[in-house]
Amino acid sequence: MNHPEKILRTLDSHLSRSTRLILYGRAALALGFGNSPPAFQATLDVDAILPEVEMSMIDNDDQFWDAIGKTNDQLESTGLYITHLFVDTQIVISQNWLANIIPIKLSGLNHLKLFRPSTRDLILTKMMRIDPQDRTDIDFLISRSELLLAEMETTLATARIPYIPEIQEAFEQNVLWLLSKFR
Repeated sequence: MNHPEKILRTLDSHLSRSTRLILYGRAALALGFGNSPPAFQATLDVDAILPEVEMSMIDNDDQFWDAIGKTNDQLESTGLYITHLFVDTQIVISQNWLANIIPIKLSGLNHLKLFRPSTRDLILTKMMRIDPQDRTDIDFLISRSELLLAEMETTLATARIPYIPEIQEAFEQNVLWLLSKFR
């Protein structure tokens, strides 16, 4: 069992009802793509995107927040944890990302319904900082897709970018780097 799977199975054991979780980061790469590299499966955390349109419901979902706390407590000695629960307005992502989420199949879960963003949206989430690991992840995503230059240009041009100067600057630099890979 890889690390993201262990974290999510632990979370599932603490939930009391059906709960959707939209993964991103390396956990999404480990579980959302077949034959992912071992480095993705060794990530120590699970990151998730919380849709802004659902935040009032999520904020009031005590069983969800209690389950996250219990999961982190239970796994503390292993160094595994759930972290980075970002509202979609806090990350780089497309306007209609939620309409394009993809189910992740992980057998044996009782309550968790797992999803990941589309490959294009996962690429966007990796463009918030200039980081060699994120760029390696983008290379992996490109290798697993049949994205065309025109599709990627449209995705980049219409991306929703938080009004945070550091993220905007990193995104601009990553756009140049990414488009060079298609040329």
